[in-house]
Amino acid sequence: MSIPTLLDHVVIAGPDLAALVDWFAERTGVVAAPGGAHPTGTANALVALTVDGRRGPQYIELIGPNPDRPEPELPETFGIATLDAPRVQAYAVHPADIEATVATARAGGYDPGDVSDLSRRTPDGTLLEWRLTRGENRRLDVPFLIDWGTTAQPGLSDIPTIELVSLVRTEPDPAALQQILAAYGLGDGVAEVVAGEASGFRLTLRRADGELVEL
Repeated sequence: MSIPTLLDHVVIAGPDLAALVDWFAERTGVVAAPGGAHPTGTANALVALTVDGRRGPQYIELIGPNPDRPEPELPETFGIATLDAPRVQAYAVHPADIEATVATARAGGYDPGDVSDLSRRTPDGTLLEWRLTRGENRRLDVPFLIDWGTTAQPGLSDIPTIELVSLVRTEPDPAALQQILAAYGLGDGVAEVVAGEASGFRLTLRRADGELVEL
């Protein structure tokens, strides 16, 4: 099984956040903890990931429209407006130096986008701030980069956990995406790309009862 060594978090998006939390709980037995709202009209819920039974700085972000958003339109973030069911949409990696990794990728022929500042408040009012890249045309098959700075990484907070077994990307023709990922210069820090009938992420988790669940 394959786990990106620099994995920060996996994004599972859906057109309704409450339904997404229920969908995840039905499959995994884990109820995600409320996260917070974003200025983009989205809100999230979180589940920490363990690897070989140990907590690390990795987590799952369940993200959907904020039910209290001011505008009725579905947000564009992570393709939420186009979804009719939950889907593993993206993942983030945390390089040691986000600016240097952006420069390396650009020199290698891929533009991950400028580093932007984002923030959200937790249910208790704590302000979380981080920096991330938006990506070329905001494509979802390439990981975005994230830097939490002095903010505590959410995967280490007091939230429910589930065991991560693997995260891979499937593509009918893996070569093109493999070339883009190589431009980052992060080696096994990014997800492995394998041949498959359809394009998409394959996330494998282990429930508390030992059963494997593929999302």
